[in-house]
Amino acid sequence: MLRKKQLPELLKAWKQNERMKENIVQWTTIPPREPKTVSFPVEMDERIMQTLQKRGISSLYTHQETAFRHVEEGKNIVTVTPTASGKSMCYHLPVLQTLSKDPKARALYLFPTKALAQDQKSELHELVNETGLTIKAETYDGDTPANIRQMVRTAGNIVITNPDMLHSAILPHHTKWVAFFEHLKFVVIDELHTYRGVFGSHVANVIRRLKRICAFYGSNPRFICTSATIANPLELAERITEEPMELVDNNGAPTGTKHFIFYNPPIVNRQLNIRRSATLEARDIASELLGNGIQTILFARSRVRVEILLTYLQELIRKKLGPKSIQGYRGGYLPQQRRQIEKGLRQGDILGVVSTNALELGVDIGQLQACVITGYPGSVASTWQQAGRAGRRQDESVVVLVGSSSPLDQYVIQHPEYFLDRNPESARINPDNLIILVDHLKCAAYELPFKKGDQFGQAEIIEILDFLVEEQILHHSRGKYFWMNDSFPANNISLRSAAQENVVIIDSTERGQEKVIGEMDRFSSMTLLHEEAIYLHQGVQYQVEKLDYEEKKAFVREVQVDYYTDANLAVQLKVLEVDKIRTKHETDLAYGDVTVNAMATIFKKIKFETHENIGSGPIHLPEEELHTSASWISLPESILQTIGHEEVERGLTGAAHVLQHVAPLLVMCDRSDLHVVPQRKAVHSGMPTIFFYDRYPGGIGLSEQVYEQMEKVLLQAEQMIASCPCHSGCPSCIGNVEENGKELALSLLRVAQGGTIDVS
Repeated sequence: MLRKKQLPELLKAWKQNERMKENIVQWTTIPPREPKTVSFPVEMDERIMQTLQKRGISSLYTHQETAFRHVEEGKNIVTVTPTASGKSMCYHLPVLQTLSKDPKARALYLFPTKALAQDQKSELHELVNETGLTIKAETYDGDTPANIRQMVRTAGNIVITNPDMLHSAILPHHTKWVAFFEHLKFVVIDELHTYRGVFGSHVANVIRRLKRICAFYGSNPRFICTSATIANPLELAERITEEPMELVDNNGAPTGTKHFIFYNPPIVNRQLNIRRSATLEARDIASELLGNGIQTILFARSRVRVEILLTYLQELIRKKLGPKSIQGYRGGYLPQQRRQIEKGLRQGDILGVVSTNALELGVDIGQLQACVITGYPGSVASTWQQAGRAGRRQDESVVVLVGSSSPLDQYVIQHPEYFLDRNPESARINPDNLIILVDHLKCAAYELPFKKGDQFGQAEIIEILDFLVEEQILHHSRGKYFWMNDSFPANNISLRSAAQENVVIIDSTERGQEKVIGEMDRFSSMTLLHEEAIYLHQGVQYQVEKLDYEEKKAFVREVQVDYYTDANLAVQLKVLEVDKIRTKHETDLAYGDVTVNAMATIFKKIKFETHENIGSGPIHLPEEELHTSASWISLPESILQTIGHEEVERGLTGAAHVLQHVAPLLVMCDRSDLHVVPQRKAVHSGMPTIFFYDRYPGGIGLSEQVYEQMEKVLLQAEQMIASCPCHSGCPSCIGNVEENGKELALSLLRVAQGGTIDVS
């Protein structure tokens, strides 16, 4: 039996391994950092101080002490430090300090996920028990039993929940929470950087509703926010809370030595510049780490990739480690299953975990030594978050970023300085998006009537209230606007999804024993849960027998096949109204309202290992319509004659493929939030056009940011294609291998920037 290598020994072997050396583009070693500490604040309660000392903590990190001091001075704060730097103490300590003096005081802790809330509850309970303070801290979410809910409402000093629960279960029923709102002193918003785009815009409105109810009960809570590193934490915190904030970023936490390796899979076809699959390379690297007993987390970009990698690894490692040693972790798993995985990682029973970005957040999963990232996560901030899951204490750790064939991955892998020397991106929200704002005004009116002159944050609302009266949703009487419906509106408004309802996934393998194994939003279900799709869950394959789209149920049956499925989405787009336009030479750059009609058309069966196409079939699902905002580039119609209709279509397709990767990077959103669609002849103008649309009703401001930064987006896309070493186009730049495809895409991108047409 081969002797297992420790991590330093394995890293040394990698440096000498010829195959590894050929594929490693950059190996950066980040040196360890010593802690920066200061004494406990003199005003800190003796019991809290003694508890910390019993834990071997004789001083605070600089950022913890600064946060404590600012809160004691009555300021709102946002603390920004890397993963595993003790951020939670920035809110625990000032909150416990206040509760030690005022037993009636209340605090609300908001976490983006239930997993984080459960994790923090455990840590807080330990801390409170050790201090001997009589403080009740409890989670309030969908899993909280009814008898405990009553106690939390009336006597909970610290209520731990998530924005969804605050939105749908606490604020609409504030009359049951009178004592809580009267004495609310603190609102803690953890993982602030996750509140961006659609979700962040909703949450900003939930905070407006919270502040309105607090004012009604006579309280004015302070906000304590914490965030991973983003470019604009202060701006984001002030937009979400609409309060002046103090930035705390003097990180004093220590770190161990971290090795950051940029790894590019080998080229398997030089002529076409096609590389070996990043998924297979990541599997091999993770297998070596796990085979040597090194606890490893492997990140993948999508649910499907998580399940494919899990299937591969369980097959490879089963004989050595046992099947329970490697687990999957992603959205759609049921809460109990996730809690077991987190516990298994902390206790060391689980050696490896394959995850989507669901584990990017600060759930305590113990001390992992290695992190393998399959494909660039799409932002600098996300990559550092994932990398931070390894080496969470002060030991040596390694992060391997494995590049996929996508244009963005190849650009980042071949230009590591782009990542290493660049500041993280900005997080953007648009709380005044009309559709989101109207939804929350309905909720707010249900909670408390509006009167003339009332404010809702910084939004202008009188016209909207009058419109809701016309629609007979509100009733106007004696200068007040009252809710006039039986049901309460929060029930029908989702904070996270463009679709309002999820599809439930039901395992019907055993007759008479149907059980729910997961859920998925409607838009995703079109391409992932159509009939005959292979749905992967915890490494087990299921075939979709029936998708009942009306009832929102997908029935699946366990199967064993050697392929997975991938579906195509056909999109039609029409411009309704042009809001902004500017012209460069003969090219129009514009922004406005559009309707999008999307339809899943066909699916392909793709073989494991070789990733070859082994069959296809039609998808029979209704069309989905979306009214949203978009920005677009309209090229001069004359190029259809100059270059040729088919050539323009090929060039647009290649350029759109690159832009789909570049645009989300620059506006810091997920690729699925912003779609790029080329049209050879746009319906509204007859001109060759590339559209960027928000995949959310009414738009969320992403495409507007693309419009503002269009020149930058186009230049970045041109550089990505130009720097690709292929001759005429490949999967790493324009997405396919076509004669002259690369030059066509480059020509059109140059025309889009006001250049002349290259017909060579």
